[in-house]
Amino acid sequence: MKIKVEVCAGSVQDCITAQAQGADRIELNNALFLGGLTPSVATLTEAKKHVAIPIITMVRARAGGFHYTDVEMKTMFEDAKILIEYGTDGIVFGFLNADNTIDEIWTKVFVDLAHEHGIEAIYHRAFDRTSDAQAAIEALIRCGVDRVLTSGLETTADKGIPTLKMLQKNYGTQIEICVGAGVNEENINEILDETKATQVHSSFKGWFSDPTTSSSKVSYRYDQSGDYEGVDAKKLQTFMEVLMKREG
Repeated sequence: MKIKVEVCAGSVQDCITAQAQGADRIELNNALFLGGLTPSVATLTEAKKHVAIPIITMVRARAGGFHYTDVEMKTMFEDAKILIEYGTDGIVFGFLNADNTIDEIWTKVFVDLAHEHGIEAIYHRAFDRTSDAQAAIEALIRCGVDRVLTSGLETTADKGIPTLKMLQKNYGTQIEICVGAGVNEENINEILDETKATQVHSSFKGWFSDPTTSSSKVSYRYDQSGDYEGVDAKKLQTFMEVLMKREG
């Protein structure tokens, strides 16, 4: 079975790199260093000019957690409507109650919006802040969510293998399970062998330099690894080669 590879992208160039290396789908974000926020409409429309594979877009108003104010929710709803108008193939979101259970009211609102326009509704790793994976995924299924991105409630997917295996086995026919967080060429075979997952997600992060980022007096660098992050073509290529070898 061919494994679908979703690339977490933060720019148009990331999207171009993802398609060139054989990715199946793109999750488009802004500010990946904050966990991913809503991308601009221009980023979506320019990316659509350059790539033919599906692009789903993050809808997230701020960094931090996923229990939002009414103003934030209404803003994200408007963002979602605009992104749909400009051609996104799916919206990615995640809403929690203050007790870390799924906010089914707002989740259903966003699912209905997506499905009214014939696109996918995807719940992101807010899922991994819940404490009961079974209760959470059953809530998503009730809401009609098409797919959930999860690491099995752990920091990385390889640590969440037991929960991911349970989710795929018990719920994989009712909702798509996309495995993400720390997925790379070194652990992908173990993850797939153990969980029987059919979809994976990764940023394939590399660091790039910009000569105007910093000086001895003023710096805009946000990480010691480099000036800004993006999809590393070599990392993605190596990952795809591992999958090709696996698939024969």
